[in-house]
Amino acid sequence: MRLFAAVLPPEDVLRGLAHEVRRLRELPGAGRFRWTERAGWHFTLAFYGEVDEDVVPELSARLEKAARRTEPFALALRGGGQFGRGKALWTGAEGDFGALGLLAGRAEAAARKAGLETGEHRRYKAHLTVARAREAVDVRPYVAALQDFAGVAWTVEELVLVRSRLPRSGVPGEQPRYEPVGRWALGRAG
Repeated sequence: MRLFAAVLPPEDVLRGLAHEVRRLRELPGAGRFRWTERAGWHFTLAFYGEVDEDVVPELSARLEKAARRTEPFALALRGGGQFGRGKALWTGAEGDFGALGLLAGRAEAAARKAGLETGEHRRYKAHLTVARAREAVDVRPYVAALQDFAGVAWTVEELVLVRSRLPRSGVPGEQPRYEPVGRWALGRAG
């Protein structure tokens, strides 16, 4: 199964982002993007790719330990940017980046300790993807529109292991489906 570790924003935060995305979709040329669905909005901490089901219990145990060792922390959606020369548009974050980066590092380490190949280590960049394009798009108007975006702050209180089911139907615009496989409260170390 295709898995990743994530932070999932709460409903009030998603409502605010949905309002902002509606504004972005009214900008000229917005039809060139495939806008991600609200149900899929998340901050990926570590991407694991295809994982054998027999590895999931070990990975889960290690993620639970990582969550217990990380205290809850403040986060908010803020601003925006792009990756891939205009192929991905995202909103960023503000808050306790030290704790967020630490949790991402622990989620990556959990995979290594569970025997998963994690590939090359990259510096963690907190982002939540709101749109993708097959070809490069001039995203400057969208990034400019996101400059002043500031979402509601919340306290991150859990680490989530998520299963990603990629579209298989071939229907244009079909989105991946995300299902939580495990959830662990932060800061439960005794």
